[in-house]
Amino acid sequence: MPQPPAQPGPKSHAARLTGVIVATALPYAEDPDAPAGLRPDLDAYADHCRWLIDNGCDGVGPNGSLGEYSSLTDAERRAVARTAVDAVGPDGLVVVGVHGAGAHQARRHAEIAAEDGADGVLCLPPTLYRANTAEIVHHFEEVAKAGLPVMAYNNPLDTKVDLTPEIVREIAAIDNVVAVKEFSGDVRRVLHLREQAPDLAVVAGADDLVLEALLMGATGWFAGFPNVFPAESARLFALARAGRLAEARELYEPLVAAFRWDSRTEFVQAIKRAMDLVGRYGGPCRPPRGPLSPGQLAEVDADMKRATQALEAAGGPSTLPEAGRRDAAPHHTDPHHTAHEAAR
Repeated sequence: MPQPPAQPGPKSHAARLTGVIVATALPYAEDPDAPAGLRPDLDAYADHCRWLIDNGCDGVGPNGSLGEYSSLTDAERRAVARTAVDAVGPDGLVVVGVHGAGAHQARRHAEIAAEDGADGVLCLPPTLYRANTAEIVHHFEEVAKAGLPVMAYNNPLDTKVDLTPEIVREIAAIDNVVAVKEFSGDVRRVLHLREQAPDLAVVAGADDLVLEALLMGATGWFAGFPNVFPAESARLFALARAGRLAEARELYEPLVAAFRWDSRTEFVQAIKRAMDLVGRYGGPCRPPRGPLSPGQLAEVDADMKRATQALEAAGGPSTLPEAGRRDAAPHHTDPHHTAHEAAR
């Protein structure tokens, strides 16, 4: 099988926060003294971050929506981010989610990320409030004062605040704002953003639109399903960026049914289930997220079966362990098991 083009070395994407950065899922261990009886399993999380980098991803993104930041205490958020920094070391980027209801909260999270050695931050506009343009710009001005490169995050489905290309143009004028993660679901935004803010990196935010976004000029992918398929995702990114469309489509199309879960309400639970199915450890979520329904489980499993069978048939390099190539249920479902143990 032809190999994708060689990729830049470690940290080469740091200034613009591009490449394949994984919005990392967070494993928990049972602990009756922790919130909801679940504490972040930092050893398993470190193992997972390292595995992603070792399998070709350019960086990790702790404390994002997929990392359940809104269900964590401030102390837990800091511990998770520090764990990622230590696990990745000089070999990749760590872009920490600093989302907050107000500018003062997001700025403090960004300052802590800078103290702890992060390479950049990912930031939503004010959460829990439909901010106007002036309030949005002020929010990012405050976060940028922490001194780290900032990736603005447009997710109007969850925040009810749409960072339109015209608003992004104003944000892009702020020192240290270097990228925007685009998750509106409208692939037309990529070109519009490039027109309005030509010096800003556009980063694909929705897994089931990643190929389309990359072909229209996105230079990064802040991704969910690389938690499941890191090597395959890195290859897809490289093929798309090199313009090798036929090979990229052949790899992408069987994965899209699974990738669509990244844009659904239950994306965290679905991606954790998919991790379990390929022999990693996803495990449970903290409230408010509950378990998938039996019907949803069956749907995720069917979408994953199609994806894993296609990857197996392609016969190329794969991160899939044997567990991901069988129809059996995942062999570890107990939260006490770490990702390292689940991958044995």
